[in-house]
Amino acid sequence: MAADRLAEVLDATYACLTRYGVRRTTVDDIAASMGVSRSAVYQYVRSKDDAVRRLAERLHTRALTRAETAAATESPAAQRIRGVLAAKLELVLQLKGDSPHGTELLDHKARLFGDICTAFTTDLRGLLVGLFTTAGTVEQVSPAAAADICIAMVIGLESAPQARRLFDPAVTALLSGLLATPGVAGQISISTSVSG
Repeated sequence: MAADRLAEVLDATYACLTRYGVRRTTVDDIAASMGVSRSAVYQYVRSKDDAVRRLAERLHTRALTRAETAAATESPAAQRIRGVLAAKLELVLQLKGDSPHGTELLDHKARLFGDICTAFTTDLRGLLVGLFTTAGTVEQVSPAAAADICIAMVIGLESAPQARRLFDPAVTALLSGLLATPGVAGQISISTSVSG
């Protein structure tokens, strides 16, 4: 029951953040969004900062779970790599799509949750390094460099107006140049795309 109420508090926090942004959101806003008193909110979070941090953690944890699931499938390596990258892009596009304020939850330099953002990217990189190590990379690119290149590509797509449309061809082209086995990247269906 308490977990359900915490989820409600975080949902309300997200609703307020999309309207007002991190700085302007207050515990009173969160309480009003839930239709409860301020003291009811304090039963589940210590402060607005705590609510925002927990929200950022929830969003990044969900995205990381999607990435880990994609990495653990029995699919070809290129498709698993694509799934990991899609989880990162999906998180960003969801937050951007919901509100211009949503991207505040992705700030690696934010005092409240920057460490969560950094850990998320580090964990994604670790998944990618593992996948590239197993699949093999072209001679002049290490698995770590391949992972860094892929993350940089997704970061570039995050600001592109048609990121979803560009995702599949960008990943296909990138992986055809990074993976040691020729043609592996081309075997992936272009219909695999980012949702939501």
